[in-house]
Amino acid sequence: MEQVIEYFNTETTENIARYLLGMYLEHETPEGKLGGYIVDCEAYLGPDDQAAHSYGMRHTPRVCAMYEKPGTIYLYTMHTHLILNMITQPEGMPQGVMIRGFEPVEGIDQMIRNRHGKTDAAISDGPGKLVEALGISRELYGASIFSSSLHLVPEKRRIPQKIDALPRIGIPNKGIWTQQPLRYVVHGNPYITKQRKALIKEDNGWRKE
Repeated sequence: MEQVIEYFNTETTENIARYLLGMYLEHETPEGKLGGYIVDCEAYLGPDDQAAHSYGMRHTPRVCAMYEKPGTIYLYTMHTHLILNMITQPEGMPQGVMIRGFEPVEGIDQMIRNRHGKTDAAISDGPGKLVEALGISRELYGASIFSSSLHLVPEKRRIPQKIDALPRIGIPNKGIWTQQPLRYVVHGNPYITKQRKALIKEDNGWRKE
């Protein structure tokens, strides 16, 4: 974990977003461990990024976690869905990565129950879906992705064959920031938001171990 913490402390938000692809994300819950691989995420570069909640150094109670140290969990609600983010820059520089897609590995039956019977890619191919699947609650706001019940497991990380850089989803009318390629995905993975079936690879886009 020390290497991951060092990466968060020294790299750009864009590089951290790429680094998180294939990272194993695990949540220890009363129902057991739920985990899998991050496959789709977006970088937010406030205070310059017009799409970021911290644009212009906006500092409200809602976004206070964004100003904390790297690895801090930032959760917010969008259209009734809770959304997971990780802070990626030193205290006072509010940048982060939203986790948008997740390939389930452990505790899939419980994730299906958490998702009210949804199966296959519908379990976790969107930011609100994966939060529900993993049983993440608001209580984790401000906790650390390195040491809380929701944490990264670098020993289980997989390496993508190819990473695609795309415009972020749902960012209209934000000038140059609408089309900036700040969304990173594992090419060919079925758990990517709005993935086209023709692009899905048999190996889900992972390098052979």
